[in-house]
Amino acid sequence: MAQVTTTAAQGRPPGGDGRTAVRPSAAAQGLARFAAQRLARLVISVFILVTATFFMIQAIPGNPAADTLGQQATKQLIQLRTRQLGLDKPLLTQYWDYLTGVARGHLGTSFISTEPVSTILAARTPPTLELAIPAFLIVILVSVPLGFVMALRTQDGRGERTRLAFIAVTGLGNSTPDFVWATLFSVVFIVGLKLFPVAGDTGFASHVLPVAALVIGPAATLSRIVRVEALKVLASDYVLAARGRRLPSWLLYLRHVLPNMLTAALTYGGMVFAGLIAGTVLVENVFAWPGLGTEVVQAVVDKDYPVIQGILLVLGTICLVTQLLVDITLGVLDPRSRIRES
Repeated sequence: MAQVTTTAAQGRPPGGDGRTAVRPSAAAQGLARFAAQRLARLVISVFILVTATFFMIQAIPGNPAADTLGQQATKQLIQLRTRQLGLDKPLLTQYWDYLTGVARGHLGTSFISTEPVSTILAARTPPTLELAIPAFLIVILVSVPLGFVMALRTQDGRGERTRLAFIAVTGLGNSTPDFVWATLFSVVFIVGLKLFPVAGDTGFASHVLPVAALVIGPAATLSRIVRVEALKVLASDYVLAARGRRLPSWLLYLRHVLPNMLTAALTYGGMVFAGLIAGTVLVENVFAWPGLGTEVVQAVVDKDYPVIQGILLVLGTICLVTQLLVDITLGVLDPRSRIRES
C-alpha cells in the first residue's frame, strides 16, 4: 500500500492536483493568442494606412513635376522630370512600387532635396518624440493623482465648490486648443518676459513651453475621466464591503480602487499619446521646433508629396503601435478584455 501511495505521489504533477499546473500555461497561451491577433490587426491597419495615404496624395490636382519646377519650366523639362520621378507609369504600377518600397523600408525620395524620405524622417522624428514622450508622462503623473484626489474630495456630494472649480478649470483647459496655449506662452514668456529661448531646440529651456502647451488639454480631460471612474469604483459593492472589513485606507485604495480605476485611464492614455503626436504639428510650428510638424508644413508648401506621405505614414503608425501596446497591457491587467478576441 505504501509503495502504491508513493508511486501515485511521484506521478502527480507539481502544484497539487494537476489542474493548477495547467492554468498558467493556458493563461500564457491565451495572452499569446490575443497578442498575435492584435499584431495581425496592426499589420492590416498599416497596409490600409499606406494605401490610403498613397491614393490621397494622388488625388491632389496638378502635376507634381511641374509644381516643383515652377511656372517657367518648359514642356520638355516637365516631361523629363515626370519620367525621373516615375510619374509617367500607370497608377497601379506606382502604387505597387510604393508598397514594395515601404516593405523594404524605402519611402521614396524628396522632390525638393532629392534625399531619401527615410533619412529625413530619421532626423525629424526624434525631436518630435522629445516633446511627445515627456508631455505624455507629465499628463499621466498629474492627471491620475489629481482626478483621484478630486474624487475623494467630492464623494457623496461633498465639496460642491471644489467640484465646480475643478470642472471649470479642466473645462477651460480641455476646450482651448494646444496651439492657442503655445501662442499665448510664446507671447507672454518669450516676447514679453524673455524667460525662454525664442525658437528651435537649444537645450532644456526650449522644451518647457512646447511641452506645457501639449500637456494642458490632455491633462484636463484625463483628470476628469479619472475622477468619474474613481467615483464609480468608490461607490461599488466590493469597495463598500472592503470598508466594512475596516481595511486601512491606503490598502483599500491600492488594492481595490486603483487597479479598477486605471483601466479606463489606460485606455484613454493611448489616445492621449496619439493626440500628443498629432498636436505637435501645430505646436512645433509656433516654436520653430525641428520636428515632423515643421517638416510636414514645409512639405505641403513645397508640394513635396513623398515627404508628406512618409510623415503621415510615420504618425499613423506611431498611433497604431501605441494602441497595440495599450491593448496588450489591458489584456495582461484585465483578462476579461481578451474574451471578445477568443
